[in-house]
Amino acid sequence: MADTTVNYKCPNCGAPLTFIPGKDTVTCEYCNTEFEVATIETLYAKQEELAAKAQAAKEEKWEVKSANTEWSDEESAGLTTFTCSSCGAELVCDENTIATECCYCGNPTMIPDRFTGMLKPDFVIPFKKTKEDAEAALKEFYKGKLLLPDLFKKENRIKAIQPMYVPFWLFDSSVTASGIFKAENDMIVDTGDTIVTTTSVYQCEREGQMNFVKVPVDGSKKMDDTYMESIEPFDYSEMQPFSTAYLVGYLADKYDVESDAVVPRANERVNNTAVEYLNGTVNGFMRVSLMDSAINKDKRDLHYALAPVWIVTTQYNKQPYTFMMNGQTGKVVGSLPYDKKKALLYPTGAMLAAGLIGYQLIKLFLV
Repeated sequence: MADTTVNYKCPNCGAPLTFIPGKDTVTCEYCNTEFEVATIETLYAKQEELAAKAQAAKEEKWEVKSANTEWSDEESAGLTTFTCSSCGAELVCDENTIATECCYCGNPTMIPDRFTGMLKPDFVIPFKKTKEDAEAALKEFYKGKLLLPDLFKKENRIKAIQPMYVPFWLFDSSVTASGIFKAENDMIVDTGDTIVTTTSVYQCEREGQMNFVKVPVDGSKKMDDTYMESIEPFDYSEMQPFSTAYLVGYLADKYDVESDAVVPRANERVNNTAVEYLNGTVNGFMRVSLMDSAINKDKRDLHYALAPVWIVTTQYNKQPYTFMMNGQTGKVVGSLPYDKKKALLYPTGAMLAAGLIGYQLIKLFLV
């Protein structure tokens, strides 16, 4: 996060600078370096400007009204919602669903109800990957994991994988990004007796305008943001205007994180990407580090969308383990436990196998 204040520090040692009464200079009390007031003003003018921009950016807000479209009675008539009595996850499915399995905790749930007060999504990314694709990906994910508990390899668990539309807030933004970078080059001279290293330090300033389109932020409390961001990106060129027809035969998670609540994460993703891009323009140096930055949004917009995910959660030793696959691109992420008994037996088995091979080799040389 960009600083909204400026701390005056000694360019030589990094210690705080002090204006000592009775002197005409600003002094570092640690290394005793003195600086002219004009020098300090020039040195920190840019940081002060960036701090002001950062404060303005902090007070800016996203336009969220464009995403707040209520469901019509006709559209909501074909949908039902239920709440898992085990973990409390709220899911949306078609009107014929009276029993299903909670994809978060794996528990069967049978509590149908009509939903109210839900905002209508603007877009949906249809599923492209089939259940067969998801099962094959899950088997491949498990493949070669020798210490994996047998529970995970059972066919019934693999077939328990479910398709779900996960809610996302999509942020559009045009920004003006500013950054100050410290760049360094080393020159090494070997005199024969000693090696002298001279470091040249530069202050590089960058500023530019950037456009961000559909920056996604997970809108579900129950979905791990790390998982959701790991299966990105989605191909937005295939995104369609929302229709309830896309939900038939699938589960859909109703958003339970309001748009205002995810703004900090959207800002973080935009800011990090903008700074990273600016950093990439500082070329020709051995080392580059960020000193300060400010990202100001010139234009903001927001959309609400549903994205396709294949998901299965398995309980093992009272801990949930989750596998997810991007339902559009097939990108896979997941977490796995290990069987402690197998972990103990595996080294013993490996040693016995190695001993047997060694015995056979000795026997071969003796013959």
